[in-house]
Amino acid sequence: MNRRAFLATGLAVALRPTDALAAPAGGGVVALVTADLESHVVAVDVDSGRVVARVRTAPGPRSIESSPFGSAVVAHTRRGLVSLIDTATLSVRSVLGGFGEPRYTAMHPTERLAYVTDSSRAEVVTVDLVRGGIVHRTRVPGPARHVSLDPADRSLWTALGTKADRVALLELGEPRRPRLRRVFAPPFLAHDVVVAPDGTHVWVTSGSRREIAVYRPGSGSPRVLPADDPPQHVAFADGRAFLASGAAGTLQVRTVGGDLERSARIPDGSYNVTYASVGANGRRGGAVVTPSLDRGTVCMIAPAGSVRLVRRVARSAHDACIAGTG
Repeated sequence: MNRRAFLATGLAVALRPTDALAAPAGGGVVALVTADLESHVVAVDVDSGRVVARVRTAPGPRSIESSPFGSAVVAHTRRGLVSLIDTATLSVRSVLGGFGEPRYTAMHPTERLAYVTDSSRAEVVTVDLVRGGIVHRTRVPGPARHVSLDPADRSLWTALGTKADRVALLELGEPRRPRLRRVFAPPFLAHDVVVAPDGTHVWVTSGSRREIAVYRPGSGSPRVLPADDPPQHVAFADGRAFLASGAAGTLQVRTVGGDLERSARIPDGSYNVTYASVGANGRRGGAVVTPSLDRGTVCMIAPAGSVRLVRRVARSAHDACIAGTG
């Protein structure tokens, strides 16, 4: 494939104004959901569940993550591409090559930088969201996959595989150039790794067991707790942890320390889960959202953990993030 020609053609197609419906009048809060079998991102109003836009992308959009500065990063793992979406206008701003298998993204909270894991090249790649280009590559000792940023000490945690025997910790003393600090072995083969917003806890989920491990940074051994079928994924919202098991079709609500509060049924295949509190045109809003890879649904979760609504939006919905538009 002529990648340069593909990028030029793909970007021109992605930016056609007919590819997206009008954004919500006056702006709003949407879940951006990757329709990985249909080459677009679906914008779903978090209050009503209404589809307000479909943004055409390069083929195979898989993971997506939004920044606090009006951008979302989409990884096209099988194509080795990353798309940058302008969340205010719901349009693709640029498409970046230079990746092997981009997987997941963490956003810097105060700098316009994204950190994209590249599993085939064993790298964490720093992307400048303003310039729309790669500025640094940090080698790690394994196929980096899920990644999370600790806002307290400005560090990155990444699981080195989908069933990883190691987790890497990178320091962000120089935000554009992460540096590997150390590697440690979790108590099981790890899948997801997520840092609580206040940095007090780090959750590592299992790719092979019905267990999770909750770390207190600097305190040594983790607290290992039972969970539903692996792999599990985590999002933090309003002092709670939301733990999704797509294989079991369950969403558990827990304390940040790991204690179980309640459990709800969600569509099978709802693996990834996300939360953000977003301001749009002076309005505050947020949601816990889990998309279904198997059913193509988006499930909106109330703050207490009950299912608020379920909408089918695509043939397959791989990942989601929350963003403000308008």
